[in-house]
Amino acid sequence: MIRLATAADLDAVAALHTEARATYYRGHLPDADFLGPEEVARARKGWAGAIDRGAVLCAVRDGEVVGIAAHGERDGLMHLTQLHVLPARWRAGIGAELHAACVETWRAAGVTTARLEVFDKNERAQAFYAAHGWAPDPETPRDGDHLVLRLTLGPETE
Repeated sequence: MIRLATAADLDAVAALHTEARATYYRGHLPDADFLGPEEVARARKGWAGAIDRGAVLCAVRDGEVVGIAAHGERDGLMHLTQLHVLPARWRAGIGAELHAACVETWRAAGVTTARLEVFDKNERAQAFYAAHGWAPDPETPRDGDHLVLRLTLGPETE
């Protein structure tokens, strides 16, 4: 089931975010950059705000939050700011369901283009996004150590 996150989900969302990020940042960035107390607190505050804005979707299985996606408009363009699945649940279609729910939400709101940034060492995520129609942003292909991808939403595009 995919649903909007509520304030009651904040602990699960923040923990999932921290665990998922550790899988792709570990070995590439100092642990403090993604596991340090200041970073964990900053991320939790960001998730709380996104949940309050109604911008977070949760994938729930057997009562457990197993995937999360956050999105919002910035500079007149929709951004997929986060999409994480518990590593123990990878390859079960949860990310694809969350992605489809985001696309459906965007289409309903009249969005025709979305953007995201993906860590340049996270090849698994890059392959996921490519399989779902994301391509390098022709205007800004990189932002530091992240690749910038763009999705054009046509009537048949997911």
